[in-house]
Amino acid sequence: MEKENVIFGIRAIIEAIQAKKEIDKIFIQNEANSELMKELFKTIKQHNLNYAYVPVEKLNRMTTQNHQGAIATIAPISFQKLETFIDNLVEKNENPLLLILDQLSDARNFGAIIRTAECTGVDGIIIQKTGSAPVNGDTVKTSAGAVFNIPICKVDHIKDAIFYLQGSGITTVAATEKTEQSIYDVNLNQPVAIIMGSEDRGINPSVLKIVDQKAKLPMFGTIGSLNVSVACGAFLYETVRQRSI
Repeated sequence: MEKENVIFGIRAIIEAIQAKKEIDKIFIQNEANSELMKELFKTIKQHNLNYAYVPVEKLNRMTTQNHQGAIATIAPISFQKLETFIDNLVEKNENPLLLILDQLSDARNFGAIIRTAECTGVDGIIIQKTGSAPVNGDTVKTSAGAVFNIPICKVDHIKDAIFYLQGSGITTVAATEKTEQSIYDVNLNQPVAIIMGSEDRGINPSVLKIVDQKAKLPMFGTIGSLNVSVACGAFLYETVRQRSI
């Protein structure tokens, strides 16, 4: 991994968090339970950061240095504050287009989606702090650098972000197979946020309960679903089509 994107060592990670570095994800050795590790875990919880327990072999692959059972990755971008970003966007743009990713976990899918989003005029992407794919080298590469051109907001909870968007006059549309409504019957030529779910379970049921509309893509084959980045591209280009009429 690129040295400038990695922090190793428990105390170094704690100090980076306290210095408000853009920590993307923290990897902690399985069953590590020292007093200093407990302090790190407490700090992670206080700042609601994304973390995962991993085997020591993974940490050893990430760095040859003495990591003490903990490695943090730093995002190569700065994340936007949702409320400030949305308030400024609504003031300047009469017809904003946003994308919400509900705990998408694969960095390459994330990068591919960012690339398509940038190409289709998406104004910003919203992700959750925990459970989401990291913004790492794979993300940057598969986005073809688009990750540097589109604002990304990290939020504590997707549901709270949806409520804020709805209160700002933005319609939320969930991409889900759990509906009879086709994407082609949904008005996307209005302020809208399209919500895509994770690779394995789709959109969280609690999120589906609060969205304004649900829509699905027509499927004619024997396989029941598309790769999330492909499905996202279909939704975004239908939005482009409607807005071009």
